[in-house]
Amino acid sequence: MLGQQIRAWDVLDDRVLSVLEKTPRELFMPVEYRDLAFADTEVPLGHGQYTMAPKIEGRLLQALQIEPIDEVLEIGTGSGYLTACLAHLSQRVFSVDIFGDFVEDAGAKLAEHDIRNVTLATADALRMPISTHFDAIAVTASMPELDERFIRLLRPQGRLFVVVGRAPVMEARLLTMHADGNWTDDSLFETVIAPLVNSERPVPFVL
Repeated sequence: MLGQQIRAWDVLDDRVLSVLEKTPRELFMPVEYRDLAFADTEVPLGHGQYTMAPKIEGRLLQALQIEPIDEVLEIGTGSGYLTACLAHLSQRVFSVDIFGDFVEDAGAKLAEHDIRNVTLATADALRMPISTHFDAIAVTASMPELDERFIRLLRPQGRLFVVVGRAPVMEARLLTMHADGNWTDDSLFETVIAPLVNSERPVPFVL
């Protein structure tokens, strides 16, 4: 997986590669899909949700440039695998998912692997009040349009990874907050991933 998928997608950061190698991805996958853990594909999780493909996870981790002192927000806990990788790279991870069974299963797996620097919550991230600011934010599902509330949760020099657009055209983007309150927006690559639950706003009716 590391050689054929991750490095081939220009993931060359040694810390990221080390974390991907030492975190047992297969043990975070549903039992019936563990044979797909290292395939270049998304893995079904239930509720119409999927993991990111390994190469996308690698690019996300590399783009965020997470430091050991960083506090990270993850939108979409999913299987808990990416949560574990973020935890290994950072000081603390706060991860939220709208599906309670995802949160419960991920919590059990993280505990099994003695990963203690993660706080999990069951909630709709688009509706819940969040007063803390973060050094890095990882949105693991797509949004049809960029929701600037996530940008406002960044500390100065904070980074946000998010996939924006609608199938078949979506764009992975990295937004960086600067000390003056402005931010830069860099395009990383094109991809297609499942949308964040409740992120699709109804199209207004026009006569």
